[in-house]
Amino acid sequence: MAEMEYSKAKSSSGSLFFNRSFTMNSTAAAESNSPKFHLLLNSPSSLNRAASISRFYNSFDSVKGKVKKLCNLFESAKSSSSPSNLASPKETSPKVVLRPSKSITYSSSFSLSFNNSSIRLPGTEDRIVVYLTSLRGIRRTYEDCYAVKMIFRGFRVWVDERDISMDAAYKKELQSVLKEKTVSLPQVFIKGKYVGGADVIKSMFEVGELAKILDGFPRRQPGFVCQGCGDVRFVPCWNCSGSRKVFDEDEELPKKCLECNENGLIRCPDCCS
Repeated sequence: MAEMEYSKAKSSSGSLFFNRSFTMNSTAAAESNSPKFHLLLNSPSSLNRAASISRFYNSFDSVKGKVKKLCNLFESAKSSSSPSNLASPKETSPKVVLRPSKSITYSSSFSLSFNNSSIRLPGTEDRIVVYLTSLRGIRRTYEDCYAVKMIFRGFRVWVDERDISMDAAYKKELQSVLKEKTVSLPQVFIKGKYVGGADVIKSMFEVGELAKILDGFPRRQPGFVCQGCGDVRFVPCWNCSGSRKVFDEDEELPKKCLECNENGLIRCPDCCS
């Protein structure tokens, strides 16, 4: 009897479990068919998503159309530039007009100004004279002087370098030749004729005019350096040893040396004689 009651209770509990699952599934199906589910499908977000997808495909189609138009355009241009089309007698090629380059114009102007220079430095018809400074007080001036010096050394020609920082007499000499109180450095004279400053020398060097002017000058050996002054062009005075004072034995008094400049220097006898 007890076993029969246990089996009945088990069967009743099983039927209840199946009935519960059936009701749950039926309620879910009912909810899916409810108006809420239809509202979810017809919501504005889903409509916007569909519209954006259609807009993307439309833009993609428009891009494809533009690419096709560009391909057709290049193909037509290529076909028009083919040898058969170029050989047609109806089309004429444009005429090419040749103009002189800047270098030729600059070269002719430099040579003309050099030959017609009215400023002369007497006694220097056989040399190159450069007025410069070795002081670095003004950076731009020192760089210009150094650049001009290196340009002439590249040609291996001897240059009469007149450093106004070593001898103030050169500054007065340059002012009297140019007839100006304030002069910029460097200033170059070739064969006694005034050429110009650093900008003129650099431009003449770039266009090749400077090489033509320096063609007749003798060349030094590569790497040549004066053993007397080291290419400084000045040495201490031999009479006063750079002190600028000499002792007068007759009067037994020190006097000013008349052979050196204000710095107690004289021109190098080896390279400046």
